[in-house]
Amino acid sequence: MKVVLIHQNGYWSKVLHIINTNVAIKDAAYAWVEHCDWMTGLVTGNTIPEQIFRSRCAAGHKAMWHASWGLPSGEVLEELNPALKEMLPHLFTETHTSDTKAGELTPEWADRLGLPRGIAVAVGALDAHMGAVGASVAPGILTRIMGTSTCDIMVAGKDEVGGRCIKGICGQVDGSVLPGFIGFEAGQSAFGDIYAWFRKMLAWTLKDIPGGEARQKVLDGMLVELTREAQDMEPSEDGVVALDWMNGRRTPDADQNVKGAVAGLTLGTSAPEIFRALVEATAFGSRRIVEHMKGQGLRIDSVNAIGGISKKAPFVMQTLADVLDMPIRVVRSEQTCALGAAMFAAVAAGVYKDINEATRHMGSDIEAEYRPDEKRALIYEKLYKKYLELANLLKPLTKYINQLIYLNHENQIFILAALCMATISIYAQNFNGLDMNMGNLYRLSNAKTQFHQP
Repeated sequence: MKVVLIHQNGYWSKVLHIINTNVAIKDAAYAWVEHCDWMTGLVTGNTIPEQIFRSRCAAGHKAMWHASWGLPSGEVLEELNPALKEMLPHLFTETHTSDTKAGELTPEWADRLGLPRGIAVAVGALDAHMGAVGASVAPGILTRIMGTSTCDIMVAGKDEVGGRCIKGICGQVDGSVLPGFIGFEAGQSAFGDIYAWFRKMLAWTLKDIPGGEARQKVLDGMLVELTREAQDMEPSEDGVVALDWMNGRRTPDADQNVKGAVAGLTLGTSAPEIFRALVEATAFGSRRIVEHMKGQGLRIDSVNAIGGISKKAPFVMQTLADVLDMPIRVVRSEQTCALGAAMFAAVAAGVYKDINEATRHMGSDIEAEYRPDEKRALIYEKLYKKYLELANLLKPLTKYINQLIYLNHENQIFILAALCMATISIYAQNFNGLDMNMGNLYRLSNAKTQFHQP
């Protein structure tokens, strides 16, 4: 049996969703083009799918392209949907790094944009990867794009990586970030969104209050007050511990079925304590990514941060530095992704000979640096272990809980009983007991859904 793992945000999953849900588009479609490739083709007058310059970055990280095999084979695509195999001849086999000139701005688009005709247009790329270039990414530096979620970008020399595949991340592509280097992508499915979710929960009682300036003032000040009190607290190894899987887990080992959690609550737990635990959880999730990459031989000496969180949330940034126990530098540029794109455009236009020269002349400097506090870092070592224990506890339970949505009421009772026994087994650190209890009780039920043991 062949197993094909496709990220839900990838090229093939999006195409598959559309052709499975919209027959009219499926029948009319000739080919499918990534947005960054289409825009490049549009403004240079090259919109024939087979001739458009395809981005190495987008093709590698989103469409599963690799120089040794190209796109996924027709056999694999046919298993997903025959329509995917039929369009394969209209797609592409070659890709280009973003220092490549894709063409020149057409007279039509020059007039519409108010720009000179004939301007060089570089091959496109994904925004986060361009942001890493704008942040002067280099081997040993992890670039974190920090906002509602996070995207982690880094590069390594081909000699350093060799033929190894770094497992459990969101892509490993030759030239996707810097030409001549292997680009790596990872990230968290939720970061700032977790803080916003908590504020939304606390603001539930305001739902019946008419909208207006006073109501908005309360909402705007809520995270400010939570932050003010949370940062005045010292971290405690006996405090609340949270798990940052409220929107699934992207890295390591993507799994959108896992769920978040908050543990260690008492009747005396305050909202700022929970908020601090959520901030720490997002930092622990970041550390798990760093350890995952370093554990497979990638070198990470420091972190460069860009994005809204890095600019607006010093408490979050200091907590992250303490948890990672390494310095974090905040890049000054307010538009780092656009800066990276401009740097590649300068190379494509011949202003600079390569991206290294462009970085020396155009790269942004650092506006702030967060250094880890030795005392807090020691406490976070212990809290991080509890975070990992909580993750190991909840991951198997999540799988069984998800089965409930497929069962009738009678079978749900069997599974709920099994979950109670499973919880006892887990607390006894008896995962074999977990499998036995779940399996035996499930076999007693008349469920039509096949149950898969972990």
